[in-house]
Amino acid sequence: MRRVVGLDLAGSPARTTGGCRLDGPRKTTTRPLYDDEEIVSWTLEGEPEVVCIDAPLELPRGRKSLDIPSPPHFRLCDLELRRLGIPFFPITLGPMRMLTARGIRLKARFESEGIPAIESYPGGAQDMLGIPRKNQGTERLRRALLRRGFRGDVERGGLTHDELDAVLCAWVGRWFVQGNALAIGDASEGRIYLPPLSESLPEFRARWEGAHQDEPAKVPAPPTAPSRVLGRSPSRRKV
Repeated sequence: MRRVVGLDLAGSPARTTGGCRLDGPRKTTTRPLYDDEEIVSWTLEGEPEVVCIDAPLELPRGRKSLDIPSPPHFRLCDLELRRLGIPFFPITLGPMRMLTARGIRLKARFESEGIPAIESYPGGAQDMLGIPRKNQGTERLRRALLRRGFRGDVERGGLTHDELDAVLCAWVGRWFVQGNALAIGDASEGRIYLPPLSESLPEFRARWEGAHQDEPAKVPAPPTAPSRVLGRSPSRRKV
């Protein structure tokens, strides 16, 4: 089973980005990261099959720039979060623009190295799975992950909430490579990947089914990534 990496990305390199390498279904290796080069280097060293990032990775359809304060402000995947009852900040709102710009930049870096980069939202995943969000206490979140069978670094105390959210991102990344993650939104402006409905609380299944009575949940195949270069190692969000 190939490794996946989860990143709980900060908008600024001065703030902590949480990283998690997930080996097999539940073995975690976590690390606090900061600047772009450290994030990219640590991720590539792990040779992941996919990197799953808590940050917007695409602009809304029709939006040409983050610098022009005009609509559209929402992607279809953002509106789907609202229909599921999951709170979020618009990606073009204030400091979220910095996070969005960084996410788009890092996505391009990873894909240039042959690694697919997908977007997730650990807060939404926690809601759907019935796991406490970090604002309910870092230790509560860590113990909830232990009860779900996670091992490795998550077993030790002192992890940052960023590292624990990165575990959620990596978990969604694992479901993604297995073809089980719930994909919301439209590929033309970016999808957000969330836990499978089969793993989610009943109220989220009911909300999805009520909003999509005539269409199935999207579970697309993993995207084809460009080949790696030979010889190379390969809140809502924080801003």
